[in-house]
Amino acid sequence: MAPGTEKKTMTVPELFLTEFDEEIPGARRMLERVPEASFSWKPHDKSMTLGRLASHVADLPQRCTAIVTTDALVRSPGFTPYIAATASELVEHFDTVSAEARTALAGLRDDQLSVIWSIKMGDRVITSLPRAMALRRVFMDHLIHHRGQLSVYLRLLDVPIPGMYGPSADDPR
Repeated sequence: MAPGTEKKTMTVPELFLTEFDEEIPGARRMLERVPEASFSWKPHDKSMTLGRLASHVADLPQRCTAIVTTDALVRSPGFTPYIAATASELVEHFDTVSAEARTALAGLRDDQLSVIWSIKMGDRVITSLPRAMALRRVFMDHLIHHRGQLSVYLRLLDVPIPGMYGPSADDPR
């Protein structure tokens, strides 16, 4: 190889940040489509309402921040999850917590990835796993799963679905 043309190997934190930068815009586009008038709608009695599901998606980047900056996410009994009051609040909250998460993720180092991170309900440990696995499962996979669920809700409400990894039937770009 000629000098200056060597390939740089990305670190695992850099890979997480790259994936974050690819997934967050898709989640935002999905949240932008949520109709406020349908916040109380749900497809089944056992399902979350659209407003609750969209609020969960909008709040999930806070999990990324917690995973990177703490040793545990501790929920007290009676914890109340974030619920947006309006459609614009969904997107504003998502933008705020996504920016915080990106900043936290940008500061992540390789030596932090194997540190055990936990979710607790009070003093009870719900799960403990290496921080790298927590980022993958508790944040990224979780976000992608609920974003997909949100797309189904929107489809059932006949709301045009934005493309995520390419065009959709409603977004042929």
